[in-house]
Amino acid sequence: MNALIGLTYDLRSEYLAMGFSPEAVAEFDSDATINALEQTIRTLGCRTDRIGHVKNLCARLVKGDRWDAVFNIAEGVAGRGRESQVPCLLDAYGIAYTFSDPLVCAVTLDKSVAKRLVQSAGLHTPRFHVARDPAHLNNISLEFPLFVKPLAEGTGKGIDHTSRVEQPEDLVPACRALIDRFRQPVLIEEYLPGREFTVGLVGEGPSARVLGVMEVEILEHAQTDIYSYHVKEHCEQLVRYVRPHRDELIGAVERLALESYRVLECRDAGRVDIRLDRHGLPAFMEVNPLPGLHPDHSDLPLIAAQEGVTYSDLIRTILEGALSRVR
Repeated sequence: MNALIGLTYDLRSEYLAMGFSPEAVAEFDSDATINALEQTIRTLGCRTDRIGHVKNLCARLVKGDRWDAVFNIAEGVAGRGRESQVPCLLDAYGIAYTFSDPLVCAVTLDKSVAKRLVQSAGLHTPRFHVARDPAHLNNISLEFPLFVKPLAEGTGKGIDHTSRVEQPEDLVPACRALIDRFRQPVLIEEYLPGREFTVGLVGEGPSARVLGVMEVEILEHAQTDIYSYHVKEHCEQLVRYVRPHRDELIGAVERLALESYRVLECRDAGRVDIRLDRHGLPAFMEVNPLPGLHPDHSDLPLIAAQEGVTYSDLIRTILEGALSRVR
């Protein structure tokens, strides 16, 4: 390829040193992830330049630095548009980058907006409500049990044993606790009791395709059936990831994931999370347009590995998407 590739990312260790809490940096990347990513890009014949977070990118752009393309996995720090910050800057300077554009990054981080778009396309997602003020929840028309979580967080942040709400009298306290803790609205949706899957996808538009499906099985000694922040952080001990036997159900899971990915106009690669409803039907939960890329820990590389796709080939596919957009 022989291109100069900038790397934009948010490093956990850097933010921890600034005084951020472990939960606050849960979505950020480890040193091991950045090292693996950089080494892989170099083995593909490219040169690399570590840029880091969005403020570093601002300084480098103003200084006059440029790259053939940027491999962007920066999550951002604050606001529901935080994942759009790096793509916006790169668009302004006419620099190609990996993964989705600013609009898609903003739309998919706000889970309610993503669900409305998926729903408007006739795709199945559980009924939901957005709570901005818990005092206005007295006449909510959803069927219990319900599930509550922050509107614009990832990596299971804010999800624990209190997330499933069985009784109406418990809904207001659960929502108020999340609003006070995360300073953002809460998504309330009808609980999905069935099997959980995450689907890896690559490509863009009509050429987008399913890379593979992985089922999430929480082990009994986790003492919960909720895929929480704690469970995700200790997934090696608490979760079994399984390649499900391909049957009619898995075919339906794949179709829902691919159609949702296309409706939301994701590109290069991503993950769609799906769970079965009380009738056993696949239902869209959310999409991650900036999937984790730790070669041995993150879901997308694990899905690739189970399908016989090497980490190098996965990164090549993502990078080629960005390079195809170089002006």
